[in-house]
Amino acid sequence: MIRPIYLLGSDELRAPTTAVERDSEDVQRLIGDLIDTMHDASGIGLAAPQLGQSVRIFVVDVTPMERDFEEDGIEMPSQPMIFIDAQIVDKTEEDEEFEEGCLSIPDIHENVIRPGGIKIEYLDRSFKKRNEVFEGILARVIQHEYDHIEGVLFIDHLSAFKRRLLKRKLDDIRNGVTEADYPVYTLETGIIQPAPDTA
Repeated sequence: MIRPIYLLGSDELRAPTTAVERDSEDVQRLIGDLIDTMHDASGIGLAAPQLGQSVRIFVVDVTPMERDFEEDGIEMPSQPMIFIDAQIVDKTEEDEEFEEGCLSIPDIHENVIRPGGIKIEYLDRSFKKRNEVFEGILARVIQHEYDHIEGVLFIDHLSAFKRRLLKRKLDDIRNGVTEADYPVYTLETGIIQPAPDTA
């Protein structure tokens, strides 16, 4: 089911998240909703807090970037990928800079510096424990979504100067003023704003 995505300013995006620990119908339903909502919004990742759920689950689907994987000679893992109770246990010392955006912060894209590789432990959708190393764009997307379950947004990685330059746009989003073409929800105003073609 497609759900509205919580925007910047919503308390849930900053709230502490709790471990999932065991499988249930509710957990599987949430995972399905995360995937459906991500695809509907043409995103490549989405975390439970972005749907107002303070649990440690996020999903990733980098299929739209398949050509980049082919050009780099890297095999793309089966998509989508589900991360439950994830913990990043190691990061490379070498950083990389790349432009990022976020479905909870529509129409803002800025360069963010992150480690180029990570080692992460997590449970997959079948609650099988996994311990994997990711590099490049996949490592970046995973780190972006992992930030969400830690209450961190990509704009938190920007300099204070850059955030001041973006202040007006960020304030508009906090107040529900956005041109998002997917359903969004802003806790600040208590208004659900559907995408234009579903109004």
